[in-house]
Amino acid sequence: MNRIALVLVSFLALFSAATVQAAEIKIAFVNSSTLLEQAPQADIAKKKLEKEFAPREKEIRDAQQAAQTLEAKLNRDGVTMSDSDRSKQEQELNRQLRDLQRMQSNFRDDLNLRKNEELGKLQRVVLSSIKDVAKSSGYDLVLAEGVVYAAPQVDITNEVLAKLQQDVKSGK
Repeated sequence: MNRIALVLVSFLALFSAATVQAAEIKIAFVNSSTLLEQAPQADIAKKKLEKEFAPREKEIRDAQQAAQTLEAKLNRDGVTMSDSDRSKQEQELNRQLRDLQRMQSNFRDDLNLRKNEELGKLQRVVLSSIKDVAKSSGYDLVLAEGVVYAAPQVDITNEVLAKLQQDVKSGK
């Protein structure tokens, strides 16, 4: 009796293993770096940041120009100025240069923070599109980074890019 049960269990185990192997697993690859670079949402985010930070860039350029003008005046007229006037002008130049450095540092920090925020949003949009394409195409597994080789027939990067472009056109 135990022998029959053992044979029956072995048969069932082999049958279920064959069933699992018979199920086709559909795998795809996506180049997420390409998507992050070529997605129209990336261009939109870039233009948004440029527009947001353009006034501050102009302010920094104006401050640089003012400091250069003052420095040129000091170099040109410094010899003929009184010591107190020259000292006041040098102090003003030093103040302007410190302010300029502070403005540039704050600008870089704020810009990097906003770039990271926009990159995070873009990554979420790209990931969502990858999932949508994978689900609608019936993929069981989508690989991205760390893939050494992917045949063109499993690369869905262009499909995802097309979805991203479609989403922009439809206002998503």
